Amino acid sequence: MADVGVLDITTARRVLARPKIEFDRLVQRYHKQAYNIAYRLTGNHADAEDLTQEAFVRAFRFFDNYRRDLPFENWLYRIISNLFVDDLRRKPKARIHSLDAPVNGDAGCDGNAYFEVPDSRENPERVVLHEELDEKIQNALEALPNDFRMTVILADIQGMSYEEISETMGCSLGTVRSRLHRGRKILRTKLAGFGVR
Repeated sequence: MADVGVLDITTARRVLARPKIEFDRLVQRYHKQAYNIAYRLTGNHADAEDLTQEAFVRAFRFFDNYRRDLPFENWLYRIISNLFVDDLRRKPKARIHSLDAPVNGDAGCDGNAYFEVPDSRENPERVVLHEELDEKIQNALEALPNDFRMTVILADIQGMSYEEISETMGCSLGTVRSRLHRGRKILRTKLAGFGVR
């Protein structure tokens, strides 16, 4: 009888390990895509990393609810989108400080102290051009309403079909087409002066 108990515990451990192994494979497969979506939604690397991590934590917590007959990435993108929107609702508007403005409010500061940010990267011209283009695209994306932004990101950055976007966002195909058309039109307008199409 003792052998049966050991066998049952070993079998139970294997059965319990299967979802974790499956989830680990999915994380490895979709981490980069999830991060890219999170980056385009948040606009910066730190928030994108946080959003990606929180999305995978939430996905793992509710992994037993995930329907295996549906694409994992659609389910994950919906989690990312919902977390992003929830975070927007909770956060107060951020205050932005210029690096060119003097630092105020520090004890012993006469108003002549400035922020210093060293740039240790190589090829400054290329970096500046890339960052300028990336910033312009990111600003244009941020100007879109949230639903338009998510639709454009899923279609144009992630390459998802209209049907997949419809399923991920929980809306009709007509709504996806409308949001994508209007979102792209707004982006073209915002990026026209920069030579981006």
